Amino acid sequence: MPLRDIVVFPYMVVPLFVGRSKSINALEEALRRDKNIFLSAQKDAKIDNPAEADIYTLGTLCAIIQLLRLPDGSVKVLVEGKQRFRIKTFVPHRDYFAVLAEAVEESSAVTAETKALMRSIITTLDEYVKLNKRIPQEVVATASAVDSPFRLADILAPQLTLRIEEKQKLLETLDINERLENIYAYMESEIEILQIEKRIKNRVKKQMEKTQKDYYLTEQMRAIQKEMGEKDELTSEILELEEKVKTKKLSEEALGKVKKEIKKLKMMPPMSAEVTVVRNYIDWMLSLPWGEKTDTAMDLAEAEKILDEDHYGLKEPKERIVEYLAVQGLVKKIKGPILCFVGPPGVGKTSLAKSIARATGRRFVRLSLGGVRDEAEIRGHRRTYIGALPGKILQCLKKAGTDNPVFLLDEVDKMSMDFRGDPSAALLEVLDPEQNHTFNDHYIDVDYDLSEVMFITTANTLHAIPPALQDRMEIIRLPGYLETEKLQIARKFLVPKQIKANGLAETNIVFSDKALLTIIRRYTREAGVRNLEREIASICRKVAKEVLKKGRDTKISLGSNTVYKYLGVPKFRYGKAEEKNEVGITTGLAWTEVGGELLVVEVTTMPGKGKLIITGKLGEVMQESAQAALSYARSRADRLGLAKDFYQNLDIHIHVPEGAIPKDGPSAGIAIATSIISALTRIPVNKDVAMTGEITLRGRVLPIGGLKEKILAAHRGHISTVIIPKENEKDLKEIPPQVLKNLSLEMVEHMDEVLKHALVIDNPEKFLVPQEPAESGFFPKEQVPAELPTQTPQ
Repeated sequence: MPLRDIVVFPYMVVPLFVGRSKSINALEEALRRDKNIFLSAQKDAKIDNPAEADIYTLGTLCAIIQLLRLPDGSVKVLVEGKQRFRIKTFVPHRDYFAVLAEAVEESSAVTAETKALMRSIITTLDEYVKLNKRIPQEVVATASAVDSPFRLADILAPQLTLRIEEKQKLLETLDINERLENIYAYMESEIEILQIEKRIKNRVKKQMEKTQKDYYLTEQMRAIQKEMGEKDELTSEILELEEKVKTKKLSEEALGKVKKEIKKLKMMPPMSAEVTVVRNYIDWMLSLPWGEKTDTAMDLAEAEKILDEDHYGLKEPKERIVEYLAVQGLVKKIKGPILCFVGPPGVGKTSLAKSIARATGRRFVRLSLGGVRDEAEIRGHRRTYIGALPGKILQCLKKAGTDNPVFLLDEVDKMSMDFRGDPSAALLEVLDPEQNHTFNDHYIDVDYDLSEVMFITTANTLHAIPPALQDRMEIIRLPGYLETEKLQIARKFLVPKQIKANGLAETNIVFSDKALLTIIRRYTREAGVRNLEREIASICRKVAKEVLKKGRDTKISLGSNTVYKYLGVPKFRYGKAEEKNEVGITTGLAWTEVGGELLVVEVTTMPGKGKLIITGKLGEVMQESAQAALSYARSRADRLGLAKDFYQNLDIHIHVPEGAIPKDGPSAGIAIATSIISALTRIPVNKDVAMTGEITLRGRVLPIGGLKEKILAAHRGHISTVIIPKENEKDLKEIPPQVLKNLSLEMVEHMDEVLKHALVIDNPEKFLVPQEPAESGFFPKEQVPAELPTQTPQ
C-alpha cells in the first residue's frame, strides 16, 4: 500500500486513514491472509494513482493490528512496523498493488562508536524533549531502556521534525553508525532552532499585550527572521514612506525625526494604538512642501498691468508690490514682507491679495482668523492629544504645495482670546521676519522656514490688533473710494460682472454714468463698493425678468430717472450735511470700521440746576471730551459774554443722533465744544463746516487719527470747509488732489480759531474779546449783540 506524507519505521505503531480503493482492497486481502502488508511512501503525495516509478522501493513490512470501516466508505487502520523490506518487482494485479519483496539485512556489528553514539543520543534526547513539547515524555524512558541500536534509531526517527525525503533517507540508511550519526545531527540542529524559538517567544511575549495575542504568530515570524540574520520584510506601506523620504528635500532636523519615526513604526505591533499616531505624523511631515517653491514673476510691466486690470485706484498698495518685485529682481533672497491692509469692508482688501498672487506668479492661500480664539489653531496641538493636528499655518502651506505662496490672514482684528490661549500672541512668531525662518509648530515639533512666504493681513480697524503684532507689520491703509473712483469701478468691473452673472447680454442693458451716479449717491453710503454691487445686481435681476417676458432682443437703457423705477424710494439724502444754519448743531467727522462718517452733535440748554446730560450711547472717552468742552466754555465765559455762574441756572443736554450705535473717541472734542458755545450764545453754526480734533481744558486742539477717511467722508457729504488740527497738516499728502481741490481746509491750533471759522458771525476777528458778562447767565436769542465791542485781546 503506497503512503502519502508519512514514512513508517520498524517498531512504529501508527494509525492510518485509507480512502483509495486500491489501498482498501490491499488491506482486505492482507486481512484474509496473514495480516501482513508492505507499506512504502510515495515520492509525490499529490498523485492519486501512483505508478510503479512513483513509489520508493524501500519500505516497511507491517502487521495490521486493527481495522475500522467508517461511514463515508473510508477505512481507519492501526499498523505496526516490523522489518525493512525492498521491492524486487511489481506483480501485475487489477485490484491492488502486489509486489515481490525481500527483507533487508542491516549491519549487525555493534562497536564502541555505536555505544558512544547511543549514549550521546540518550543524553541529548532529554534536552530535546524538554524543548519540543510535541514529543511525549515517555519517549525518553522507552529510549533509555533500549539496548539495541537498531531499535533505538527506529524509535527516535519518527519523533524528529523532518521532511518526508529526510525520513526516507533515514529508513534507507542501513549502516547503524551512519544512521545514529544522522539522528544525532538532526537532534542537535533541532535543539538549536528550538532554543532560538524559545528566546523569540520570550522576547515577543514581553512586547505584546493582551489585545495583540491574536497576532502572536506574525510577530514570531518577524522575530525568527531577525534572529536568523535575514532582513525584516517591510510592508509596502513602510517601503512607500521610505521612498518618499528619499525624494523630499527635508531639513536635516526633519529628516532625522522622520527616519526615527519610521524605525519606531517598524517595531510596533500592527494593532498598537500608537501606530495611527506615528503614521499620521509621518504623513504630515512628508506632505509639507519642504523647499518646494514656485518661480515668481520678475516682469514689472506685466505685474503692473495685472494689478491695474484687477483693481482701479489703490495706488499705494500697488506701488509697494512693484517695489517688492523690483528688489526681488536685484537680490537673490529677501525676507517675505508682512503687509497689513487696513480699511472698511468692501474696499477690495482680500481681492487685492489675490491679484498680488497673480502678479507675482505665486500660489494663493487664505486663512480667516475671524472668531479664532485657540492658540492651537495657529501653532498646532501637541501629539499627546487625541485628534492632534498641525496648526492652520502649516495646513494651508500643505494645501498650497509650495514654500513661497501669498498667504492671506484675513480679519486679523477679529481674533479673540480665552482660557485656551491668545492666538494673536501665537501669530507674533509667524509674522516676524526675524523669527519665522524657525517657526516651530507644536505638532511637527521641528523648525519650519516661513521666511519665503509673502504674508498679507487684512483688518477693518487697527485698535483691535495688539501693539506687538502691529509692530511686525507694514500698515497700508485703504480708506475707501471717491465718487469718481466708484463710478469707474462700477463701469469697468461691477456692471460687466453682474450682467454676466444674471445671464444677460451686453445689448440687453446699458447703464449711463448718470444712472450709476444716482445709485452711488441715493442708494449707497459706504467706503467700499459692496452695496453698490448689490444694487446693480438688483437692477440686473429685474431686467432679466423683463427680458424673459418680452424676448431676448429687449434693450433697456438706464438713466437717472429709470433707476428709481427699479430700486424704489432712495435710501439716502444726497447733498449737504445740514440744510440750514442751526444753533447748537455742529457737523463732526468720525472714523468707523466702515470708513469715515459725518457725525452730528446736538446741544440744547434748559432752565435747571447745572446738570450735564449726555446721550447717544457715547463711550467714556467721548463723555470726557464733553466735560472738557464744557470746562473750556466756562473758562471763556467772560469773553463769550456769559455770566460766571451761568451753568448753575441751566441744564445742558448733549446728544449725538443714531443713538443705538456706540460711539467713542476723542476727535469729537472741538465739535462738542462748538455746539455747547453755539447753544449758550445762541449763535448758529455754519452748515457747510465740518470739523475734527481733540480739545484740552485750555482750548488747545490736538491731532487725531484717520484723517484721510474723515476728509473723504466730508467730500462725500459735500461739505465745503473742514477744520482740522494744525499738527495733522503732514497727513494731507495721503489725500487725493481732486478731493483737496473741492475742499477748503482750515488748520487750527486753538479752540478760539475753531469758533471764528465755525460760528456764523459778522466780524470773526472781533469775536472772543473780553466784555461785560450778561446778567442772566446766558444770552437769549433776541439779546445777541449785532457786533461785539472791539477790545484788545489779553
